[in-house]
Amino acid sequence: MRKRIIILGSTGSIGKAALEVINALGDEVEIVGLAAGNNWRLLAQQTARFGVEQVAIGAESGYDGLKRDCPSGTKVFAGTAGVAELVAESEANLVLSAIVGAAGLPATLAAAERGMDIALANKESLVIAGSLILPLARERGGRLIPVDSEHSAVFQALQSGRREEVRKIYLTASGGPFRTWSADRIEQATLAEALQHPTWEMGPKITIDSATMMNKALEVIEAVWLFDVGPEQVDVLVHPESIVHALVEYCDGSVIAQLGPPDMKTPIQYAITFPRRVPGLAEPLRWDEIGSLNFELPDFEKFPALRLGYEAARRGGSSGAVLNAANEAAVERFRGEQIRFGEIAAVTEEVCRRHRLIEQPTLDELLESDAWARQEVNACCRR
Repeated sequence: MRKRIIILGSTGSIGKAALEVINALGDEVEIVGLAAGNNWRLLAQQTARFGVEQVAIGAESGYDGLKRDCPSGTKVFAGTAGVAELVAESEANLVLSAIVGAAGLPATLAAAERGMDIALANKESLVIAGSLILPLARERGGRLIPVDSEHSAVFQALQSGRREEVRKIYLTASGGPFRTWSADRIEQATLAEALQHPTWEMGPKITIDSATMMNKALEVIEAVWLFDVGPEQVDVLVHPESIVHALVEYCDGSVIAQLGPPDMKTPIQYAITFPRRVPGLAEPLRWDEIGSLNFELPDFEKFPALRLGYEAARRGGSSGAVLNAANEAAVERFRGEQIRFGEIAAVTEEVCRRHRLIEQPTLDELLESDAWARQEVNACCRR
């Protein structure tokens, strides 16, 4: 069946890579909707280039400019509710969810409600509301296909066995720009230094999360939801070459690994074409140039954010929503040069400690927890 796709976050790094992939796939995929957070100018250009009839801009202030610059007859939605409305009204059968942060949750829920397949690049949706999204998707017949390179790798490796045969999942991490730094030096890292990722090209928020290793903390929680395993079954390995993206160890001792170049176009294409594989845009690995692959255990003392992820995964309930929101707010403070790099995890941890857990939260309670955590970050920073 021909894929009719909506790309949520089309102006970000994942969205732009997805457009390259879809352009190369030709008539196999039709783009029926695009959405962005606030870059309405680029969104208007993408709309015209790909002949998209329905678009949405998350920032309502961008509505007038987007409406003016889009081709005549384009239906334009605005606001977070507008992005979800785009999903609810479209004729898509696949949604690529790549809006960064909690802002992507309403549209992801709308896709699950409609029983659409979801190519999930927005890990925060499951971190916040995995207890709501996964049961809803299963009930409505939709599939969640991970796009994050690590979770895509696990998803592929799991084709070699059954879930009940899995002993351990290993998510790899590059270690970010501060892998070899001392704890004191990391504490004082500048914004420019935090944005210098050694292997991946990503947006600023995700790049900073990689530097703190909060991205891996969130990925641990996401893996628990996606693959129905306990947090004790998910380990992190630091792998600076970023060639092995994940490994799955089975009960008989066999370990299946997925390898590939550090290029997001590969997992994006796999999610779009699954279960088929087709020729892709990524350059093949040159084994003679790789030389060696290295692995080491993460340093939880230097990167305390990773520990916070395991704690939230074990506690469950509303803890993931609070962890994610507190981190988002703290990263914004760091980007605004209001706190030091080392204070991102410290402030996030303090907010998590203050939170009163809701074990089986509703959506409203998750959103309230999200809002509370952001307010607490502001209060912590003032103190």
